[in-house]
Parts: sequence; C-alpha cells; structure tokens
Amino acid sequence: MRVVTTAQPLDVQPTPLALLLLGREADPKSERGVECPGDLPAPSDPDLVERARAAKAKLGDKVFVLGHHYQRDEVIEFADVTGDSFKLARDAAARPDAEYIVFCGVHFMAESADILTGDDQQVILPDLAAGCSMADMATAEQVAECWDVLTEAGIAEQVVPVSYMNSSADIKAFTGKHGGTICTSSNAKRALDWAFEQGEKVLFLPDQHLGRNTAVRDMGMSLDDCVVYNPHKPNGGLTAEELRAAKMILWRGHCSVHGRFSLDSVNDVRARIPDVNVLVHPECKNEVVAAADYVGSTEYIIKALEAAPRGSKWAIGTELNLVRRLANRFAAEDKEIVFLDKTVCFCSTMNRIDLPHLVWALESLAAGKVVNRIEVDKETESFAKLALERMLALP
Repeated sequence: MRVVTTAQPLDVQPTPLALLLLGREADPKSERGVECPGDLPAPSDPDLVERARAAKAKLGDKVFVLGHHYQRDEVIEFADVTGDSFKLARDAAARPDAEYIVFCGVHFMAESADILTGDDQQVILPDLAAGCSMADMATAEQVAECWDVLTEAGIAEQVVPVSYMNSSADIKAFTGKHGGTICTSSNAKRALDWAFEQGEKVLFLPDQHLGRNTAVRDMGMSLDDCVVYNPHKPNGGLTAEELRAAKMILWRGHCSVHGRFSLDSVNDVRARIPDVNVLVHPECKNEVVAAADYVGSTEYIIKALEAAPRGSKWAIGTELNLVRRLANRFAAEDKEIVFLDKTVCFCSTMNRIDLPHLVWALESLAAGKVVNRIEVDKETESFAKLALERMLALP
C-alpha cells in the first residue's frame, strides 16, 4: 500500500548569514574590500612607471586618459584630466580627436563615456573587474519589476524616475525611456525639482542616501515622505497604500564606503580634534549628513578645502585615496585633514585599476591591439543618452 503524505510548511526562519548569502540582507561591517588598514604595497615591477610613460608617449594624441578622484596616486599620475564620473565623461566627449579613451574608474563610468563619445572612439577600462557595488544593486530586471509594482498600485503615471550617475547604462536607459533624468551628487536638487514639475512622485535609483538627503535636507521634505523599495522582497516590501502616500520612492542601494560612516564617527572625531570641520559626501547616511558641518560632492569637497583658511582642521567623509591626496596637497598650508572614520578604507573596485593594468592597456593599444573595450548597444545608448541630455538641459 502506498502512503501519501502532505508536506506541511515548516516554521523555519532563515538565519542572518543565510539571508546574506542569498543577497537578501546586508552586513555593512563585513563587506569585502572595506577593511584594509595600512598603505597599499608599491608596484612590484620598478620599470612600470617608465613603461607607462613610454607607451603613452608612443600613442600621443591618439589616447586620452581619464582618472577618477578615487583612483590610486600611481594611476592619477598618468591621467590627462581628473574629476568625478560625469565631468570625466564630458571631458571625453570634448576630445573627439582622441581615438582611445582610457577610463581609470569603474564600469558604469566607462559606459557613460561610450554613450557620450563618437562612434569612432573606443573606450577602454583597464580592468573589467572594476565595477561598482552601488550600481550593481539595481539590475534592469529588478527595476522593470518595480515599475510593474508601481503600475499595479495605480501610481506609475505619477512617478518620474531619477537615476544617479552611479548607475549602469541599462538603468539610465530605463530612466530615459520612462521620461526621467540623470543626476549627479552636485545637481540632485535641480534634477528633483524638475522631476516634481513633471509628476507627483519620484523613483530614485540606486542610492537611497543621496535621494533621502536631497529630499529632506535640501527640499524640506520629511523622512515620512520617503519609503525604501527593497528589490529582494515581494512588492519591494511595501504596501500599495505606502507607495501611494510616498513622495520619494528610494531604491535600496548604497555605496559600501560612504554607507559605513556613522554618527559615532562624527562624535568621535569631534572629541579627538577640537574645532574640527566635518565635511561629508551626500552618499552618507542621513544621520551623518545631519551631524556634519558641510555636505557636498567630491568637486565640492576639493573646492571647500582649497578655500579653507590656513591652520583649519577637517574630517572628510569620502573615499580614502582622495582624502589622503588632499591631506598631502594642503599640508604645506597647515591644513589638518583627516579621514572621518578609523576603519573605512579604499573603494575595493576603484582600486582594481592599478599601475600594472594601466600599463598593460596602454602597451596593448600602442601595439595596435584594443583590449577591454566598453561598448553600449545602440538601443540602450539611445535611451540612456536621452536621460543624460535631460540632465544637461536642467536650468
């Protein structure tokens, strides 16, 4: 005789570790690449610097090297221009005669450069593993599913997507296709002002902190006006009523470096350094931004320190390569510049672009071999460019 049993659902709660491995939760205290105290080792090959110079000289005007502020000093030395992601993409577009654009940054930045440069130009990323954890937190499939949720809640027609520059080409294309715009950390308020002229609500991708800080700090909204859409939960973990009541629908994404700064970091540095000025990037958590003296993009941070009086003291909440470079630059002016936190370190993906990878890319190009080309397909490029052009047209 065959006995048939009916399986009963087990009341088993997944452990935090299991959820972490499934990608449904995060443990910001154990993210790879964040804990790395001490200086990076020097390149093992003493000839790398000369090889980089020789390859770049051989290429001449055919190559244009872009270096993001968070890159290592050994890489920045060979950059023709430095800046944040959007400034560098525009710099690339302003050099139509350069056959090769070597982008020392991360993948989404190289994609943006490819979108904004000519078809006859080729964008090179020295290490294809140089991604961005924040950009990877929003995939095209997840965002399409989110839009379906908003549609089912009856609010999609009221929602305007605004995507941070730190997003993939696919997400920029989604934004362009659905009537939205791109923003940077320096023009996020202008982008949101524009978006609220077009609709009643904003879907902000992929960095929840920049969206929340801009809405609350710069636009006078309340924290209750903001909800967080979690792509790993059914319906984003939100009810239709919560979505209808919200003004800002924030994607559950963050920067693994900036997200590590805490209110304790601010309180600790104020206790250690009397009269210190706390200056942080808007990708930091809301409580950190609220406790800081100044808040702004990487370009803002640089300009603020340039204008700072001699002998002033600063604790900076952004990526360590930039902070250390600024500390060295302004040491002669007796400006004390320290890192805001004791443990947060280099951006692990930015640091994948090292001198050996740059030399390999330059020497390959000098030998007539194109390596690691980043190429966005035409349909994606078309819609992504539309979103970028809306940003460029902001007042």
